[in-house]
Amino acid sequence: MSWSQSSLLCLGLLLQLSLLADCSLKSEWTRNIPRRINAEAPAPSSGLRLQIEQRYVVMDNGLLQVTLSKPQGFVTNIQYNGIDNLLEHRNKEENRGFVMLPGCSGFYSYAIYEHLEGWPDFNMDQTRIVFKLKQDLFHYMAISDQRQRIMPMPEDRETGKPLAYPEAVILTNPINPELKGEVDDKYQYSCENQDCRVHGWICSDPPVGFWMINPSIEFRTGGPVKQDLTSHVGPTTLSMFVSLHYSGQDLSMTIRDGEHWKKVFGPSFIYLNSAPAEGHVTKLWDDAKQQLLTEVQNWPYSFPASDDFPSSDQRGTVTGRLFIQDRFLHKENIPAESAYLGLAAPGDIGSWQTESKGYQFWTRANSDGFFSINGARPGNYSLYGWVPGFLGDYKYGLNVTITPGSKVNLGDFIYEPPRQGPTVWEIGIPDRSAAEFYVPDPNPPYINKLYVTNTTSNDTVPVDKFRQYGLWERYAELYPHEDLVYTVGTSDYSKDWFFAHVDRRNDDNTTYTPTTWQIRFNLDNVTRVPNETHMLRVAIASATSSQLLVHLNNMDSHPLFSTSMIGRDNAIARHGIHGLYWLYNIDIPSDQLTVGENMIFLTQSGHMSPFQGLMYDYIRLEGPSTSI
Repeated sequence: MSWSQSSLLCLGLLLQLSLLADCSLKSEWTRNIPRRINAEAPAPSSGLRLQIEQRYVVMDNGLLQVTLSKPQGFVTNIQYNGIDNLLEHRNKEENRGFVMLPGCSGFYSYAIYEHLEGWPDFNMDQTRIVFKLKQDLFHYMAISDQRQRIMPMPEDRETGKPLAYPEAVILTNPINPELKGEVDDKYQYSCENQDCRVHGWICSDPPVGFWMINPSIEFRTGGPVKQDLTSHVGPTTLSMFVSLHYSGQDLSMTIRDGEHWKKVFGPSFIYLNSAPAEGHVTKLWDDAKQQLLTEVQNWPYSFPASDDFPSSDQRGTVTGRLFIQDRFLHKENIPAESAYLGLAAPGDIGSWQTESKGYQFWTRANSDGFFSINGARPGNYSLYGWVPGFLGDYKYGLNVTITPGSKVNLGDFIYEPPRQGPTVWEIGIPDRSAAEFYVPDPNPPYINKLYVTNTTSNDTVPVDKFRQYGLWERYAELYPHEDLVYTVGTSDYSKDWFFAHVDRRNDDNTTYTPTTWQIRFNLDNVTRVPNETHMLRVAIASATSSQLLVHLNNMDSHPLFSTSMIGRDNAIARHGIHGLYWLYNIDIPSDQLTVGENMIFLTQSGHMSPFQGLMYDYIRLEGPSTSI
């Protein structure tokens, strides 16, 4: 049995609505009043006024008024700064988002989902908070300092030309003529969890900002680099809690055999601000970023009236120092600079990236390898990690138990990345991304100007070229008949290694052919010790319905290695430079190598769709094990 998202939400909504009366007695309403930037702030009200009607509940603190439907708990009206309703009135009420707890400089929203022991099985692939704002007011969207712009209108998408991937359209007759010919696709505005902390929309008349702020990602699935939706045409803004985006069914939440499960999603903070007309975009955005810092400092919040959300004194801390041991790079242990370290549900190495039921708590180590994970909920966890610049995943040998107020110091410990012997050659950077490889310019008909480098100033604005639509089609244009050949020692992976190993579109434009890439390299000598092997490490940053076949020196021979059909993360079609991470370690018998030129053939055999393919993270050939 698969339970609907709305059924689960009602559990949390009913629970939280019953707590509203208690919340009105707290002083949190005057903690952070909505700001009018560069103007005198209005005096805070004495408290929350709660008006209960037959079909609605109205919360009003004198600065902001929020109306919820009763008993569903849908937000039906947000009144602020003279605007009678920030939400699009033409949408149905159930399409406007879910609010559980109000705050003072906007309002906070969270849900508590619970599956009681003995209840039927269910799957949950997606749940989120969604607000659809008034489209006549909100036209400017901001996700980061570089990713912000005036956006198309919803009707522009309806009159546009649909492209091969369903969410993408070419704007053929937009209301704003400057947008004509551009591609719009909501996945072009995706963001990694670790960076998706504040985003939203700006109205110019009157100058008002509507922001989704997430001070923590502990309740999101997939870890810090999981990508998900943010804001997009609607005007829509979201806080994604669970989704299969950039991961596929591997991240689906499944509850089976009467399992008891409970989780708090949020709180997320919906922040409203206003500013004078002059320079309002910069002022509103900068103020929203500053408000994010305030919310981070206040996390975990003290106001949720639920025992399911532990306060700061009920949480724990884990500290330690991570070193890297790789005797083929350095004789001494190396501090794990900028390592990702995180607590997640106990499991196998790397299981955190597909874990969906529990909480995750992540941090980055400093330049000396020291780290501190703060604010962890009580529970039993594994400590996971990885280090940019080094292959593989790390897992601490013992589980870590967090109790209220505990301070766990793990001391110094060591990660030994996968390594058999010295590096013969390598392609790329082991950072779980294909961003360092060649990303082509977009086809002119498929441009989104947001991701075109700004060369009008002295400083070139960095843009994510990989977010342009249709880049997978450029492979067939660059290699119309023969596939990619990479020559070690001569080729440059930033120019000569295409970012995605896709199939080739045939001349009929309807069918596709598998593609085989070659890596050519020379060996000056090859030892013939019995049972001696070289090691080929292939780290994959993304896979979508792909099978990788590896041949050595002879395509007519039996494959040296083959994956099964792997991956459903769809990162190629959705403009993400990575999805789930895969690492394959392939033994190459040394007696199959020759003195002089050798060739490794990589075949991506999927060819039923233009969106099938792989993104490589890093490839390395290691020699036999030797002592140093």
